Amino acid sequence: MLTYKEALSQVISLARSFGTEIITLDAADGRILTENISADRDYPPFNRSAMDGYAIHTGDWEAGIRSFKLLQVIYAGQSELAQLTPGTCYKIMTGAPVPYSANAVIRREDAHQIDGIVEFRVEMISPYQNIARQGEDIKSGGVILNGNHKCTPVVISLLASLGKNKIKVEKLPHVALFTTGDEIVDPGSAIAENQIRNSNQYLLKSMFNKWAIKPLVTGHIIDNKEQLHDRLSEVLDFDIIVTCGGVSAGDADYLPEVLRQLGVKKLFHKVAIKPGKPIWCGILPNGGMVFALPGNPFSCMVTFRLFIDAFLSVSFGLGLPKTLTLPFAGMHFRKTNFDEFFPAHISGEPSVLQPIAINGSGDIRLGLHANALAMHPAADTGNIETGTMVTCYPL
Repeated sequence: MLTYKEALSQVISLARSFGTEIITLDAADGRILTENISADRDYPPFNRSAMDGYAIHTGDWEAGIRSFKLLQVIYAGQSELAQLTPGTCYKIMTGAPVPYSANAVIRREDAHQIDGIVEFRVEMISPYQNIARQGEDIKSGGVILNGNHKCTPVVISLLASLGKNKIKVEKLPHVALFTTGDEIVDPGSAIAENQIRNSNQYLLKSMFNKWAIKPLVTGHIIDNKEQLHDRLSEVLDFDIIVTCGGVSAGDADYLPEVLRQLGVKKLFHKVAIKPGKPIWCGILPNGGMVFALPGNPFSCMVTFRLFIDAFLSVSFGLGLPKTLTLPFAGMHFRKTNFDEFFPAHISGEPSVLQPIAINGSGDIRLGLHANALAMHPAADTGNIETGTMVTCYPL
Protein backbone atom coordinates (compact mmCIF):
# COMPACT_ATOMS: atom_id res chain seq x y z
CA MET A 1 0.00 0.00 0.00
CA LEU A 2 1.33 3.42 -0.96
CA THR A 3 1.90 6.16 1.57
CA TYR A 4 0.14 9.49 1.07
CA LYS A 5 3.29 11.16 -0.26
CA GLU A 6 3.98 8.26 -2.66
CA ALA A 7 0.44 8.32 -4.02
CA LEU A 8 0.46 12.13 -4.33
CA SER A 9 3.76 11.99 -6.22
CA GLN A 10 2.27 9.58 -8.75
CA VAL A 11 -0.81 11.75 -9.25
CA ILE A 12 1.02 15.04 -9.78
CA SER A 13 3.56 13.39 -12.10
CA LEU A 14 0.66 13.02 -14.55
CA ALA A 15 -0.59 16.60 -14.25
CA ARG A 16 -0.51 18.60 -17.48
CA SER A 17 -2.15 21.65 -18.98
CA PHE A 18 -5.51 21.15 -20.65
CA GLY A 19 -4.62 23.85 -23.18
CA THR A 20 -5.27 27.58 -23.23
CA GLU A 21 -8.01 29.86 -24.51
CA ILE A 22 -8.91 33.54 -24.72
CA ILE A 23 -11.83 34.77 -22.61
CA THR A 24 -13.31 38.14 -21.71
CA LEU A 25 -12.67 39.73 -18.34
CA ASP A 26 -16.33 39.23 -17.40
CA ALA A 27 -15.74 35.46 -17.46
CA ALA A 28 -12.41 35.52 -15.62
CA ASP A 29 -13.53 34.93 -12.03
CA GLY A 30 -11.71 31.88 -10.66
CA ARG A 31 -9.92 31.12 -13.93
CA ILE A 32 -6.16 30.71 -14.18
CA LEU A 33 -4.37 33.51 -16.00
CA THR A 34 -1.50 32.14 -18.09
CA GLU A 35 0.20 35.15 -19.64
CA ASN A 36 2.66 37.72 -18.41
CA ILE A 37 1.02 41.07 -17.71
CA SER A 38 2.92 44.34 -18.18
CA ALA A 39 1.91 47.95 -17.61
CA ASP A 40 0.60 49.61 -20.77
CA ARG A 41 1.59 53.05 -19.42
CA ASP A 42 2.92 54.66 -16.26
CA TYR A 43 0.81 54.14 -13.11
CA PRO A 44 -0.30 56.60 -11.96
CA PRO A 45 -0.36 57.92 -15.54
CA PHE A 46 -0.04 61.50 -14.23
CA ASN A 47 0.83 63.29 -11.01
CA ARG A 48 -2.34 62.59 -9.01
CA SER A 49 -3.70 64.49 -6.07
CA ALA A 50 -3.96 62.23 -3.04
CA MET A 51 -6.60 64.38 -1.35
CA ASP A 52 -8.91 67.34 -1.65
CA GLY A 53 -6.94 70.54 -1.24
CA TYR A 54 -4.99 73.26 -3.00
CA ALA A 55 -2.08 72.85 -5.42
CA ILE A 56 0.74 75.37 -5.40
CA HIS A 57 4.39 75.55 -6.41
CA THR A 58 6.72 75.29 -3.40
CA GLY A 59 8.95 77.96 -4.95
CA ASP A 60 6.27 80.55 -4.12
CA TRP A 61 6.17 79.46 -0.49
CA GLU A 62 9.95 79.55 -0.26
CA ALA A 63 9.87 83.08 -1.74
CA GLY A 64 7.65 84.15 1.19
CA ILE A 65 4.29 84.29 -0.61
CA ARG A 66 1.50 83.44 1.86
CA SER A 67 -1.67 84.57 0.06
CA PHE A 68 -2.61 82.87 -3.20
CA LYS A 69 -5.17 83.78 -5.82
CA LEU A 70 -7.40 80.88 -6.88
CA LEU A 71 -6.86 80.24 -10.57
CA GLN A 72 -9.09 77.22 -11.23
CA VAL A 73 -10.94 74.30 -9.60
CA ILE A 74 -9.72 70.99 -11.04
CA TYR A 75 -11.87 67.88 -10.70
CA ALA A 76 -10.90 64.27 -11.43
CA GLY A 77 -10.72 63.79 -15.18
CA GLN A 78 -10.15 67.49 -15.90
CA SER A 79 -7.04 69.35 -17.03
CA GLU A 80 -5.76 72.81 -16.18
CA LEU A 81 -6.83 75.74 -18.33
CA ALA A 82 -3.68 77.75 -17.60
CA GLN A 83 -0.37 77.24 -15.83
CA LEU A 84 0.27 78.73 -12.41
CA THR A 85 2.00 82.07 -12.19
CA PRO A 86 3.64 83.34 -8.99
CA GLY A 87 1.09 83.79 -6.22
CA THR A 88 -1.65 81.63 -7.80
CA CYS A 89 -3.03 78.18 -6.91
CA TYR A 90 -5.50 75.54 -7.98
CA LYS A 91 -8.26 74.08 -5.88
CA ILE A 92 -8.00 70.34 -6.60
CA MET A 93 -9.99 67.22 -5.83
CA THR A 94 -8.81 63.73 -4.87
CA GLY A 95 -7.72 61.80 -7.96
CA ALA A 96 -7.42 64.86 -10.19
CA PRO A 97 -4.25 65.40 -12.23
CA VAL A 98 -1.84 67.87 -10.65
CA PRO A 99 -0.57 70.24 -13.38
CA TYR A 100 3.19 70.30 -13.86
CA SER A 101 3.27 73.96 -12.82
CA ALA A 102 2.34 72.80 -9.29
CA ASN A 103 4.36 70.47 -7.09
CA ALA A 104 2.56 70.30 -3.74
CA VAL A 105 -0.98 69.85 -2.45
CA ILE A 106 -2.08 71.33 0.88
CA ARG A 107 -5.01 69.74 2.64
CA ARG A 108 -8.32 71.52 2.42
CA GLU A 109 -8.47 71.43 6.24
CA ASP A 110 -5.24 73.48 6.38
CA ALA A 111 -6.53 76.23 4.07
CA HIS A 112 -8.76 79.27 4.45
CA GLN A 113 -10.45 80.71 1.33
CA ILE A 114 -12.30 84.05 1.11
CA ASP A 115 -13.35 85.68 -2.16
CA GLY A 116 -10.89 83.78 -4.26
CA ILE A 117 -7.91 84.36 -1.97
CA VAL A 118 -6.41 81.35 -0.17
CA GLU A 119 -4.16 81.31 2.88
CA PHE A 120 -2.65 78.23 4.51
CA ARG A 121 -2.39 77.37 8.21
CA VAL A 122 0.84 75.37 7.94
CA GLU A 123 4.44 75.95 8.95
CA MET A 124 6.18 74.02 6.17
CA ILE A 125 5.40 72.68 2.69
CA SER A 126 7.49 69.96 1.03
CA PRO A 127 7.83 69.30 -2.71
CA TYR A 128 5.35 66.66 -3.91
CA GLN A 129 3.58 66.33 -0.59
CA ASN A 130 0.15 64.69 -1.01
CA ILE A 131 0.90 63.87 -4.66
CA ALA A 132 1.12 60.36 -6.09
CA ARG A 133 3.82 60.90 -8.67
CA GLN A 134 3.54 59.63 -12.23
CA GLY A 135 4.96 56.11 -12.54
CA GLU A 136 5.61 55.64 -8.82
CA ASP A 137 3.49 52.45 -8.73
CA ILE A 138 4.98 50.97 -11.89
CA LYS A 139 6.58 52.30 -15.07
CA SER A 140 5.26 51.64 -18.56
CA GLY A 141 6.38 48.18 -19.71
CA GLY A 142 7.07 46.95 -16.21
CA VAL A 143 6.01 43.33 -15.54
CA ILE A 144 3.24 43.14 -12.94
CA LEU A 145 2.21 39.47 -13.15
CA ASN A 146 4.65 36.77 -14.22
CA GLY A 147 3.52 33.16 -14.55
CA ASN A 148 0.15 31.61 -13.79
CA HIS A 149 -2.21 33.31 -11.34
CA LYS A 150 -5.74 32.61 -10.18
CA CYS A 151 -8.11 35.41 -11.17
CA THR A 152 -9.17 36.69 -7.76
CA PRO A 153 -11.10 39.96 -7.35
CA VAL A 154 -7.77 41.80 -6.88
CA VAL A 155 -6.26 40.30 -10.05
CA ILE A 156 -9.41 41.04 -12.07
CA SER A 157 -9.44 44.64 -10.85
CA LEU A 158 -5.79 45.01 -11.82
CA LEU A 159 -6.43 43.58 -15.29
CA ALA A 160 -9.29 46.02 -15.79
CA SER A 161 -7.05 48.92 -14.73
CA LEU A 162 -4.53 47.82 -17.34
CA GLY A 163 -7.16 47.70 -20.09
CA LYS A 164 -7.00 43.91 -20.42
CA ASN A 165 -10.52 43.12 -21.59
CA LYS A 166 -9.45 39.78 -23.07
CA ILE A 167 -6.99 37.44 -21.37
CA LYS A 168 -5.35 34.07 -21.99
CA VAL A 169 -6.28 31.45 -19.42
CA GLU A 170 -5.84 27.75 -18.83
CA LYS A 171 -8.65 25.72 -20.38
CA LEU A 172 -10.88 23.89 -17.96
CA PRO A 173 -10.86 20.09 -18.10
CA HIS A 174 -13.85 18.11 -19.33
CA VAL A 175 -15.08 16.44 -16.16
CA ALA A 176 -17.58 13.66 -15.60
CA LEU A 177 -18.89 13.10 -12.08
CA PHE A 178 -20.77 9.99 -10.96
CA THR A 179 -21.98 8.91 -7.55
CA THR A 180 -22.83 5.24 -7.07
CA GLY A 181 -24.88 3.01 -4.81
CA ASP A 182 -28.31 1.39 -4.51
CA GLU A 183 -28.98 3.17 -1.22
CA ILE A 184 -28.60 6.72 -2.61
CA VAL A 185 -31.57 8.99 -3.41
CA ASP A 186 -31.80 12.60 -4.59
CA PRO A 187 -32.29 15.23 -1.84
CA GLY A 188 -35.79 16.09 -3.07
CA SER A 189 -37.05 12.49 -3.31
CA ALA A 190 -38.98 10.40 -0.81
CA ILE A 191 -36.59 8.42 1.38
CA ALA A 192 -36.84 5.08 3.16
CA GLU A 193 -35.21 4.23 6.49
CA ASN A 194 -32.45 2.26 4.79
CA GLN A 195 -31.56 4.97 2.28
CA ILE A 196 -29.38 8.08 2.39
CA ARG A 197 -29.49 11.29 0.38
CA ASN A 198 -26.93 12.05 -2.30
CA SER A 199 -24.90 14.69 -0.47
CA ASN A 200 -21.61 13.71 -2.14
CA GLN A 201 -22.72 14.83 -5.59
CA TYR A 202 -23.34 18.34 -4.26
CA LEU A 203 -20.16 18.29 -2.19
CA LEU A 204 -18.03 17.39 -5.21
CA LYS A 205 -19.74 19.85 -7.54
CA SER A 206 -19.11 22.60 -5.00
CA MET A 207 -15.45 21.62 -4.63
CA PHE A 208 -15.01 21.66 -8.42
CA ASN A 209 -16.73 25.04 -8.52
CA LYS A 210 -13.86 26.50 -6.47
CA TRP A 211 -11.83 25.96 -9.66
CA ALA A 212 -14.62 27.41 -11.86
CA ILE A 213 -15.15 23.86 -13.16
CA LYS A 214 -18.67 22.61 -13.82
CA PRO A 215 -18.81 18.89 -14.68
CA LEU A 216 -20.15 18.38 -18.20
CA VAL A 217 -21.76 15.09 -17.17
CA THR A 218 -23.19 14.43 -13.72
CA GLY A 219 -25.16 11.35 -12.75
CA HIS A 220 -25.87 8.56 -10.33
CA ILE A 221 -25.30 4.87 -11.11
CA ILE A 222 -26.73 1.99 -9.11
CA ASP A 223 -24.52 -0.95 -8.09
CA ASN A 224 -24.83 -2.78 -11.39
CA LYS A 225 -21.86 -3.81 -13.54
CA GLU A 226 -23.64 -3.31 -16.84
CA GLN A 227 -24.87 0.18 -15.94
CA LEU A 228 -21.46 1.16 -14.59
CA HIS A 229 -19.83 -0.10 -17.79
CA ASP A 230 -22.30 1.69 -20.06
CA ARG A 231 -22.20 5.06 -18.29
CA LEU A 232 -18.43 5.14 -17.87
CA SER A 233 -17.80 4.05 -21.46
CA GLU A 234 -19.61 7.22 -22.63
CA VAL A 235 -17.01 9.51 -21.02
CA LEU A 236 -13.72 7.73 -21.69
CA ASP A 237 -12.59 10.67 -23.84
CA PHE A 238 -12.93 13.14 -20.94
CA ASP A 239 -9.98 14.68 -19.11
CA ILE A 240 -11.13 13.67 -15.63
CA ILE A 241 -13.66 11.14 -14.38
CA VAL A 242 -14.58 11.25 -10.69
CA THR A 243 -16.67 8.56 -9.08
CA CYS A 244 -17.79 8.24 -5.50
CA GLY A 245 -18.41 4.92 -3.73
CA GLY A 246 -17.97 1.34 -4.89
CA VAL A 247 -14.21 1.04 -4.32
CA SER A 248 -14.01 -0.79 -0.98
CA ALA A 249 -14.03 -4.56 -0.48
CA GLY A 250 -17.79 -5.18 -0.51
CA ASP A 251 -19.58 -7.63 -2.78
CA ALA A 252 -21.16 -4.74 -4.71
CA ASP A 253 -17.98 -2.71 -5.11
CA TYR A 254 -17.65 -3.26 -8.85
CA LEU A 255 -15.82 -0.11 -9.95
CA PRO A 256 -12.21 -1.41 -10.04
CA GLU A 257 -13.27 -4.39 -12.15
CA VAL A 258 -15.36 -2.28 -14.55
CA LEU A 259 -12.61 0.30 -14.96
CA ARG A 260 -10.10 -2.45 -15.81
CA GLN A 261 -12.51 -3.83 -18.43
CA LEU A 262 -12.73 -0.35 -19.98
CA GLY A 263 -8.97 -0.17 -20.43
CA VAL A 264 -8.27 2.18 -17.54
CA LYS A 265 -4.76 1.54 -16.21
CA LYS A 266 -4.67 1.31 -12.43
CA LEU A 267 -2.25 3.75 -10.85
CA PHE A 268 -2.96 2.65 -7.29
CA HIS A 269 -5.75 1.24 -5.15
CA LYS A 270 -5.70 2.02 -1.42
CA VAL A 271 -3.46 4.54 0.28
CA ALA A 272 -2.24 4.50 3.88
CA ILE A 273 -4.42 7.42 4.99
CA LYS A 274 -7.35 7.77 7.37
CA PRO A 275 -9.94 8.53 6.19
CA GLY A 276 -9.85 7.71 2.48
CA LYS A 277 -7.88 4.46 2.40
CA PRO A 278 -9.98 2.80 -0.39
CA ILE A 279 -9.29 5.51 -3.01
CA TRP A 280 -8.61 4.13 -6.52
CA CYS A 281 -6.77 6.13 -9.13
CA GLY A 282 -6.10 5.30 -12.78
CA ILE A 283 -5.20 6.56 -16.23
CA LEU A 284 -7.72 6.65 -19.07
CA PRO A 285 -6.76 5.34 -22.51
CA ASN A 286 -6.56 8.98 -23.72
CA GLY A 287 -4.23 9.94 -20.86
CA GLY A 288 -6.96 11.45 -18.69
CA MET A 289 -7.41 10.65 -15.02
CA VAL A 290 -9.89 8.63 -13.02
CA PHE A 291 -10.33 9.34 -9.32
CA ALA A 292 -12.61 6.80 -7.67
CA LEU A 293 -13.25 8.24 -4.23
CA PRO A 294 -14.69 6.48 -1.15
CA GLY A 295 -18.37 6.97 -0.45
CA ASN A 296 -18.29 8.17 3.15
CA PRO A 297 -18.81 11.95 3.12
CA PHE A 298 -15.70 13.00 5.06
CA SER A 299 -13.53 10.49 3.18
CA CYS A 300 -14.88 11.90 -0.07
CA MET A 301 -14.01 15.47 0.93
CA VAL A 302 -10.54 14.57 2.24
CA THR A 303 -9.50 12.61 -0.85
CA PHE A 304 -10.70 15.37 -3.17
CA ARG A 305 -8.72 17.94 -1.17
CA LEU A 306 -5.57 15.83 -1.01
CA PHE A 307 -5.45 14.43 -4.54
CA ILE A 308 -7.81 16.17 -6.99
CA ASP A 309 -7.07 19.68 -5.72
CA ALA A 310 -3.36 18.91 -5.99
CA PHE A 311 -3.73 17.48 -9.51
CA LEU A 312 -5.70 20.51 -10.71
CA SER A 313 -3.37 23.01 -9.06
CA VAL A 314 -0.28 21.51 -10.70
CA SER A 315 -2.09 21.07 -14.04
CA PHE A 316 -2.96 24.77 -13.99
CA GLY A 317 0.67 25.73 -13.37
CA LEU A 318 0.16 26.87 -9.77
CA GLY A 319 2.25 24.22 -8.06
CA LEU A 320 1.02 22.22 -5.09
CA PRO A 321 -1.60 23.84 -2.86
CA LYS A 322 -0.06 25.65 0.08
CA THR A 323 0.02 24.14 3.55
CA LEU A 324 0.40 25.88 6.90
CA THR A 325 2.21 24.81 10.05
CA LEU A 326 0.58 26.13 13.22
CA PRO A 327 0.66 25.39 16.95
CA PHE A 328 -2.04 22.97 18.07
CA ALA A 329 -4.55 23.91 20.75
CA GLY A 330 -6.13 20.72 22.03
CA MET A 331 -5.50 16.99 21.87
CA HIS A 332 -5.65 14.46 19.03
CA PHE A 333 -5.28 10.77 19.86
CA ARG A 334 -3.61 8.49 17.32
CA LYS A 335 -5.99 5.84 16.01
CA THR A 336 -3.96 4.07 13.28
CA ASN A 337 -0.44 3.80 11.92
CA PHE A 338 -1.51 5.74 8.80
CA ASP A 339 -1.29 9.44 8.01
CA GLU A 340 -4.45 10.74 9.66
CA PHE A 341 -6.42 13.81 8.57
CA PHE A 342 -9.02 15.45 10.76
CA PRO A 343 -11.06 18.67 10.69
CA ALA A 344 -9.66 21.70 12.45
CA HIS A 345 -10.26 25.42 12.79
CA ILE A 346 -7.62 28.13 12.37
CA SER A 347 -8.37 31.02 14.71
CA GLY A 348 -6.88 33.57 17.09
CA GLU A 349 -3.99 36.03 17.05
CA PRO A 350 -1.43 34.56 16.82
CA SER A 351 -3.21 31.78 14.96
CA VAL A 352 -3.61 28.33 16.46
CA LEU A 353 -5.15 25.13 15.15
CA GLN A 354 -8.08 23.72 17.11
CA PRO A 355 -9.55 20.24 16.46
CA ILE A 356 -13.20 19.95 15.44
CA ALA A 357 -15.12 16.95 16.75
CA ILE A 358 -16.27 14.44 14.14
CA ASN A 359 -17.95 11.07 14.59
CA GLY A 360 -16.03 9.13 11.95
CA SER A 361 -15.80 9.44 8.17
CA GLY A 362 -19.54 8.85 7.73
CA ASP A 363 -20.51 11.89 9.80
CA ILE A 364 -22.68 14.06 7.51
CA ARG A 365 -21.52 17.20 9.33
CA LEU A 366 -18.08 16.87 7.67
CA GLY A 367 -16.43 18.66 10.57
CA LEU A 368 -18.82 21.61 10.29
CA HIS A 369 -17.06 24.96 10.94
CA ALA A 370 -13.65 23.50 10.08
CA ASN A 371 -11.53 25.65 7.77
CA ALA A 372 -8.59 23.26 7.50
CA LEU A 373 -7.59 19.62 7.49
CA ALA A 374 -4.95 18.88 10.12
CA MET A 375 -2.47 16.08 9.52
CA HIS A 376 -1.29 13.59 12.13
CA PRO A 377 1.61 11.98 10.25
CA ALA A 378 2.29 8.27 10.52
CA ALA A 379 5.85 9.03 11.62
CA ASP A 380 4.50 10.75 14.73
CA THR A 381 3.57 7.70 16.80
CA GLY A 382 2.34 9.65 19.82
CA ASN A 383 -0.68 11.86 20.38
CA ILE A 384 -0.78 15.52 19.32
CA GLU A 385 -0.83 17.77 22.37
CA THR A 386 -1.25 21.51 22.87
CA GLY A 387 1.73 23.42 21.55
CA THR A 388 2.74 20.81 18.96
CA MET A 389 3.43 22.30 15.51
CA VAL A 390 0.96 20.71 13.09
CA THR A 391 0.73 20.82 9.29
CA CYS A 392 -2.68 21.69 7.95
CA TYR A 393 -4.37 22.03 4.56
CA PRO A 394 -6.65 25.08 4.33
CA LEU A 395 -10.17 24.34 3.07
